Amino acid sequence: MGSNRLKLGVLVSGRGSNLQAIIDAIERGDLEAIIALVVSDKKEAFALERARKHGIEALFIDPKAYESREEHERAVGDELEKRGVGLICLAGYMRILSEYFVNRFRWRIINIHPALLPSFPGLHGQKQALDYGVKISGCTVHFVDEKTDHGPIIIQAAVPVLEGDDEDTLAARILEYEHKIYPRAIQLFAQGRLEIEGRRVKVKRAPIHTWAVANPPLEG
Repeated sequence: MGSNRLKLGVLVSGRGSNLQAIIDAIERGDLEAIIALVVSDKKEAFALERARKHGIEALFIDPKAYESREEHERAVGDELEKRGVGLICLAGYMRILSEYFVNRFRWRIINIHPALLPSFPGLHGQKQALDYGVKISGCTVHFVDEKTDHGPIIIQAAVPVLEGDDEDTLAARILEYEHKIYPRAIQLFAQGRLEIEGRRVKVKRAPIHTWAVANPPLEG
């Protein structure tokens, strides 16, 4: 792959199905990026094994080895910067990022959430949707800011809630769409097509060109 491709850092805590979706999109040629590093806060996270199977560098960075959350995040950030990461993708990363980390990588961190934000932020978005009785749920890719599941929205997908759904069946249906829209959002970033204006993310119609352009037009 060309050296001008966007370098991704993926932060994971669990099985890594969205990581796999990103890997698959790259291998299909649908995503003009490379994964430079996968980092987990959990030693046994299956996502680390997924990465290594594809020849991707994967690190466990133990939060317990550091005296504070910021020191742990500083170590994670240093490893990402050493590898020239241009975009950080949260893929089931179960730690809330500090203001320090968000500011260090301002508008270069994205997350996927299994609900149509701003509805049902936080844990168990699918269960929250079912408990509330909504007829439409879905998933959201957004930039990360200082608040949980709050930053400007890039892409959303709507998923119907069916009679008889429980948390597992709804989560599985939403996950299928997560695997579609997350690589798409990364590709838009890689093409320099995303522009932030307040809470709005504008998607430019035509690519400027690929990550050879040092800075996509993210204003914020």
